[in-house]
Amino acid sequence: MSHASLATVGRPRRVYLFGTCLIDLFFPDAGVDSVRLLEREGIEVVYPQGQTCCGQPAYNSGYHEDARTVARQQVSLFPGDDPVIGPSGSCASMMKHHYLDLFRGEPDFAEVQALSTRIFELTEFLVRVLNIDLKDLGAPQKVAIHTSCHARREMGVAGDAEQLVDSLGNVERVGFERQTECCGFGGTFAVKHAPISAAMVTDKVDTIDASAPDRLVGGDCGCLMNIGGALEKRGSSIRVQHIASLLWERTDEPPSN
Repeated sequence: MSHASLATVGRPRRVYLFGTCLIDLFFPDAGVDSVRLLEREGIEVVYPQGQTCCGQPAYNSGYHEDARTVARQQVSLFPGDDPVIGPSGSCASMMKHHYLDLFRGEPDFAEVQALSTRIFELTEFLVRVLNIDLKDLGAPQKVAIHTSCHARREMGVAGDAEQLVDSLGNVERVGFERQTECCGFGGTFAVKHAPISAAMVTDKVDTIDASAPDRLVGGDCGCLMNIGGALEKRGSSIRVQHIASLLWERTDEPPSN
């Protein structure tokens, strides 16, 4: 199911959520807030309990057979035609684009190909499919956005995150000099090439600090861990937050008495 066909037939009544490893382990609020945003739009969210890693670490390290084993488990958990929403440009790109390379020539390629057409990064789905209308209830705030390399260059959703933040009436989006550059995380890259990774995130954080936002938001928790750790190490007051949590926090109507 393509972006165009989804938009044509209207909002889906049901979606799957692919929660990602880092959200599960380090940013659970991002997963919960993703569900809240979708359910508030009248959509049933299904979270298959058997889901694990998308297989990207093994794939990027050259262990393709191991990656296929992990990926097949994920493919089996998202049957039917419902969209699969990933609050991560990195994982969404792996499932949408790199699964095709990983399974090309395999007997289950057609099943994988069908799944790839149903993969959406969260901000992409909120903007392009739901055309979500947000009412900002928060206090004035300055927010900077970091878009991961996969989200920007493979999923092409940098503009969607910006549109969502710009729709918050009391939020001022601030840019910074190295906004389109990699933060240096890159999964196993940060472990295998730690000095280079550290230099990259230092350059990134220098320009974020200079722009003086209240928060740095993004859609990939690996980047948020990396940037947030560098900010914390230097004693910065800038808080990092997944964009789903920012959107929910600023638009959640308090219960009436």
